[in-house]
This record gives sequence, structure tokens and C-alpha cells, in this order.
Amino acid sequence: MRVRRDGCGRMKPDAGCRIPDPGTKPTAAASPGWPRPAVPPMLTRMRTRPLAHTGRSVSAIGLGTWQLGADWGSVSEDDARAVLAASVDAGVTLFDTADVYGDGRSESIIGAFLAERPGHGITVATKMGRRMAQEPGNYTPENFRDWTDRSRRNLRVDTLDLVQLHCPPSEVIDADATYDALDALVDAGSIAAYGVSVETCAQALSAISRPNVTNVQIILNPFRLKPLDAVLPAARDAGVAVFARVPLASGLLSGKYTASTTFAADDHRTYNRHGEAFDRGETFSGVDFETGLKAVAELSRTLPEDVSLPAATLAWVASRPGVTSVIPGARNVAQARANAAAGELLGQVDLSDFEAAVTDTYDRLLRPAVHPHW
Repeated sequence: MRVRRDGCGRMKPDAGCRIPDPGTKPTAAASPGWPRPAVPPMLTRMRTRPLAHTGRSVSAIGLGTWQLGADWGSVSEDDARAVLAASVDAGVTLFDTADVYGDGRSESIIGAFLAERPGHGITVATKMGRRMAQEPGNYTPENFRDWTDRSRRNLRVDTLDLVQLHCPPSEVIDADATYDALDALVDAGSIAAYGVSVETCAQALSAISRPNVTNVQIILNPFRLKPLDAVLPAARDAGVAVFARVPLASGLLSGKYTASTTFAADDHRTYNRHGEAFDRGETFSGVDFETGLKAVAELSRTLPEDVSLPAATLAWVASRPGVTSVIPGARNVAQARANAAAGELLGQVDLSDFEAAVTDTYDRLLRPAVHPHW
């Protein structure tokens, strides 16, 4: 059984920052077999934070790539590659994907894109475990090997940077055998590190307690504040990285939608609004659409001049102590650039009014329907 190195300590906020950068100091050395990648100079403008015990650092704003596979309407391969390129040019060094996004399409596009850029310095975090029914009996060492081998082929690498279990049942997260199987993949050189993507705070706390877990990925945004209570403090204490997913609540926090907005039939915001296909918390963060629009209107009134709602939201999430990276999606170049630019607000813009409104709006409009469930 491998033993994880000591967790990372807390990084002090930059002097004078209005929105502190709550990153953590890196450990002294990378994990065995995982050298620190060279980062091209053009990427150094983005704030980076250590990826737990790995010796790697990742950008405070990453890129989620669910939309490059499926379930958000169609995105052409050319558009997908343009999103990846724009993100890299803006300093993003973390791509988050999964083997089921477009049945491997997202992984394959990323693999082809990065194969053309030796020394790219990008960390690719993929996920596994949803190619079969999410039943505890399917989370076996044999399936883990099959799933990771497929992702290695898709991403065109011998060793996957980071593999996360993809919202498995709680029984899987709690089982010793799960981590024994993941440790075996590390020892075999198939993966360099592993983590867990979760639906609930209880699942996150269970994963954080495991000594070799690198990260947890959890929904965190102004509509989902429960992780602030216990998950982020526990992750900081354990030296575990946190990826904040669904930071814009499936686009609700973009401020673009109205009561008359409709989505394509193959968009999960149509077919999973009430949890018909998977956990309803994945769509609009589990918030009723109409209620979410009311909350958006209230938050929008507190924005500083020239700061958009999505930019303020991403900066607010990224500034929560214990968050390593925020992973918004982008379907086009403009969105990719805007997401990355939100990182520039860290330490530069006073969002105190927005932060107060987040707490007040959540408590009045959202807490009763959201807080008990995840």
C-alpha cells in the first residue's frame, strides 16, 4: 500500500488582495513516476495552485469538457479544438474530462490536440465508472483496468495524469477494496494519481479520509454552498485538492437565460431537469429553474461596474479557501476566454457586496430545497 506524502500547507493571500487567492504551497517533490511538466512562459500569467501531493500545479481556472462530448447539444470537432486552444492560450493548465463524455469523444479530441503540443504542461483529469450501471459490483479491479486502458488509448498516453471515480455509489467510496484497486493501477504505471468525483458532501468527506486520494470534485457555486461547511476545511487539513464543478449552475449563473429560454432535446437541461436520466443535482445544481432566475436577478444587482455575473461567480468560487481549481465548461472561444479571464479578478476586484448577496440569497431562496440533499 502506498502512503501519501504530507499534505500541502496553506498559501498566504497576496498582500493587499481584495479577493484572496487561497492556494496552497506545493510539496517538495512530485509523486514517483510523475515529473513536474515544463510550463511554457505564456501560461505563467494564470494563477496556479499545487495539485495536492503530486508536485504538479494547475490553473485556478480550468476547463470542464463535458460539452465537447455530448449532452449540451452538438459541438463540432473544430469548435472543440478551438476551445481547447483558446483555453491554453489564456493560461489554463487543467482539462477535466470523462470516458463517457460523448462515449470517449471528449477524451479523444483532447488526446489529439495535446499530441500536437509536446511539453504542453497540461494536466488532464479524466473520470471512470459510468460505462456500466452504477452498482457496487461493477467497480472491480478488472473493470478499472479496462476503463483506464481505454482512456489511455483515447488520450494517447501511457500513464493517465489523474483518474477520478465518476460519482460512484457511496458503498464504493467507502470500501477499502476500491482504493486497493486504484493503488494497484498507480503501482502498474497506468495512472499517476487518483481522486473521486462526488454528488454529496458525505461522499466527499469519506474520500478525503483516504491517504492516497489526490482530489475530490464536487459541485460548488452560489446555489450550492454546503461544501463550505465541512468539505473544504477537511480537504485543506488533509492536503487534498478540490475541483469545483458546475460553477455556473449549468449556465443559470451566466445571466443569459429567461423564463422563455428553451434548450435542445439532446441537452441535459431539457431531459434531466427533474433527474430523469441521472442525479438532478447535476442540472442547474438541483435548483428549480424559475427560482434560479430570481436568485440570478438578485445577485446581478450587486456586481461591481464592468464585472459580469459569470466572471464574478467564477472568481468567488475560486477564492473559497480550499478550492484548487474551478472547472467551467465552454462551447466556444469567447466563453473559454471569458472563463479564464475571470481568474484575473482574484486580488483585483472588491466582491464583498456580491459575496454578501450570495449568502443572503441562498438562505432566503435556495437553502431549504438544496442544502439537505447533497
